[in-house]
Amino acid sequence: MPSMKLIKILGHVAFAEYDKRIPHDWREPRLEPERSHFHNCLKPNERVGIPNMPIPFFKPDNMNKYHQDACNMMGKQFKEFHDTMLDAIIEAHDKWRMSAAFAGVQIQAVAAIGTPGCLTGPDLEPLIKNASPCASMQGSMAAYRDAVAAGLGKAFGIWQKGVAIPGLPWYPLFAASPSPVAPPTPNVPMPLITCPSPGMIGMCVPGVLQNVMHLSLDRSVRDKDEDNKHKTLFAAIEATINVGFTIWLATQQVTNVMGTGPVPSWTPVSPVGPVVMGTTLPGTHLMA
Repeated sequence: MPSMKLIKILGHVAFAEYDKRIPHDWREPRLEPERSHFHNCLKPNERVGIPNMPIPFFKPDNMNKYHQDACNMMGKQFKEFHDTMLDAIIEAHDKWRMSAAFAGVQIQAVAAIGTPGCLTGPDLEPLIKNASPCASMQGSMAAYRDAVAAGLGKAFGIWQKGVAIPGLPWYPLFAASPSPVAPPTPNVPMPLITCPSPGMIGMCVPGVLQNVMHLSLDRSVRDKDEDNKHKTLFAAIEATINVGFTIWLATQQVTNVMGTGPVPSWTPVSPVGPVVMGTTLPGTHLMA
C-alpha cells in the first residue's frame, strides 16, 4: 500500500496566498525630501531584485535588491522547513501504519462491529520529532518542528481514538459456517474511510490543525514573531495534510483482519450456521 501522498506545491501555494511582506512593518517614503533620498541612495543595479523561487513565499514592500534578497533568504528557509516536515510526517506515518491494528472487534454473522478506540497504534508525535529528515533541527526550527509534531499528533490521535467499525460486511462466509467454530478468515478488504471518526474534523477542516500547531508552539518563540509567519507556515502544512489525509483514507485498504468465532446453532443434523459473538485475532491491518 503506498504511503500518504503530501503534495508539497499545495503548501507552497497556500503560503504565497497570505501575501507576507518583508520587512513587514516598513513603508517606502512618499514625501519629499525623504522619497528622493531613498531613491538616490540606491545604485541603478540595486533598485530591482529578482525572486529566486517559482512561488515566492515572501514579497518585498519595495522591489530593491536588498529587500528582495531578504525575501529570497527567508523564503528558502521556510520552504525547506515546510518540505522537510512533510517528508518527516510521511516517514512517521509509515511507521505508524506498520503497527496499526484493529482490536476488540465483535463479529455477528457477516458484520464486524468496532466501538470507538478499536484502531490502535503508536503516538504519532514522537515518530515525527525523531524522523530522520528533521531529528537534527536546532533553535527556532526545532521549536517549529515540535509544534508541528505536537499539533498533528494530537489531531491524529483524536481521529484514531474515534475510529469505529459500523457493522461492515467483512465476513460474508460467516453467514453460514459449516463447522462449530469458524476457522480464521481474513476480512473483505475495504477502504479505511468506511470506518468513520468524529476526529476527521481536526484532520480535514481548514484552520483546526493550524490552530492546534499554533497553540503548541513555545510561547517565547511565538511572541517574538510579530508578523505571525509561523501561523502562515502551519497553514501551508495544514493545507497539504488536509488533502493528503483525505486521499489516504479513501485509498488505504483495511486487510488481513483475521476473524473467527463460535457457531452456536451448529449440529451434526444442521451443520451450517452463523457466527455469533466472534472476534478478531492480533495482527497489523493497514499494510497491504
